[in-house]
Amino acid sequence: MSVDLEQVRTLAVQEHGLATVATTRADGTVHSSVVNAGVLEDPVTGAPGVAYVAVGRAHKLALLRQAGHATLTFRRGWKWVSVTGATHLIGPDDPDPAFDPAGLPALLRAVFIAATGTHDDWDEYDRVMAEERRVAVFVRADRIIGNP
Repeated sequence: MSVDLEQVRTLAVQEHGLATVATTRADGTVHSSVVNAGVLEDPVTGAPGVAYVAVGRAHKLALLRQAGHATLTFRRGWKWVSVTGATHLIGPDDPDPAFDPAGLPALLRAVFIAATGTHDDWDEYDRVMAEERRVAVFVRADRIIGNP
């Protein structure tokens, strides 16, 4: 079935942004975990896709740096959609010369909001994100499949 990002967004919102992210290890096995993600364009390339915020020390970041691709699957009941594509990391340990590092706090907020997040104290949010060296992870929508 042909699926688009609006269908991804609808399902993601229904499940409060919860998704399973999967990438590959060097030995070819799959590494997966649960994240809060949402539909958001890459701020550098403008490519449509999905994004989430990862803790700077997360093992999945090391794997994403090596593999360069991931799949995020959103599900609610028997309905599901998966977005697969190239990854783009932007964070304190993953700078992009085309992205001003001063914009990282606003970018992390935008990703968090796209993943249905809210916060009562954005200054505290920014402080924790910086302390944990959080990274914005973008997955380009190279392929979208599902049963929405």
